[in-house]
Amino acid sequence: MSAEEIEKAGELLGRVSDIFSSKVVGQHDLKRALMVGLLTRGHILIESVPGLAKTTAAQTLASAVSGSFRRIQCTPDLMPNDIVGMQIWNQATAEMTTQLGPVHANFVLMDEINRSSAKTQSAMLEAMAEYQTTIGGVNYPLPQPFMVMATQNPIEEEGTYVLPEAQMDRFLLKQVITYPQPREELEILTRIESGQMAKPATGEPISIEELVGLQDTVQKVFIHDTLKGYIVDLINTTRGSGPVPLPAWANHVRVGASPRGGIALMRAAQAIALLEGRHFVVPDDVKAMRYSVLRHRIIRTFDALADNVSVEGLIDAVFNAVPVP
Repeated sequence: MSAEEIEKAGELLGRVSDIFSSKVVGQHDLKRALMVGLLTRGHILIESVPGLAKTTAAQTLASAVSGSFRRIQCTPDLMPNDIVGMQIWNQATAEMTTQLGPVHANFVLMDEINRSSAKTQSAMLEAMAEYQTTIGGVNYPLPQPFMVMATQNPIEEEGTYVLPEAQMDRFLLKQVITYPQPREELEILTRIESGQMAKPATGEPISIEELVGLQDTVQKVFIHDTLKGYIVDLINTTRGSGPVPLPAWANHVRVGASPRGGIALMRAAQAIALLEGRHFVVPDDVKAMRYSVLRHRIIRTFDALADNVSVEGLIDAVFNAVPVP
């Protein structure tokens, strides 16, 4: 990669970051996760209590890159056709016409995805994996780029359908966000009182073509073979093997990360390197998104859950055990 490419990428990413910050106060971890998902063509699962600007963040990100945005509020009676689309009878033309569903957008927010039924969840996950929908036997490609931001509320279980662990593996990242700091909440109140939150986001958005160029640039970020080996060792350690197997690991972890976990660690590290203005990956880039990449890919045993062993603690144990190249 040339210095000009790095400089151009930095300028475009700076514009996206400025627009995001003009509408969303704080939530730096969420911003970084969304930027990584944006650059790597990945989907993101966001877990938090209500009222932490998840919808605002998704809308702002879409506007920052000139993309179309759709929000789907999930309910138990939501059907796959409600999100994918359907064929309807057109009485004027006396023929069936296809009406595309809200999933046909650049950015789709699946709000409270765990409130939708398993059939609807599987239809959405199929669209995420195949980048197309099938209506009446005809395939309709989704617009590119295509990114799903799904949210789930961890404090309510009544009337929910928990995503199976194997299906959560389809998400590049699982980001857990918490309450803002008091000074950030004060800034939120100040912006609302002044009317700033109701105004359009400031700054010049980048184009879809420029976003696609950024996504192509991320794949050019250099990652040395030793770092790829480091990632493989980390993933194998989550499975109970690796260069330094952790004692009694099987007592805490039932299933380790899949090969998707290694791919996600590598892609996220490349995106972090570009966000930092570098054309090469360093070990700290691999560590930067470790919780978001692995927390939904390490399945704890019943004993670990009963003893309240945190998945973040298990991830730290893996990274502490594997030698850094």
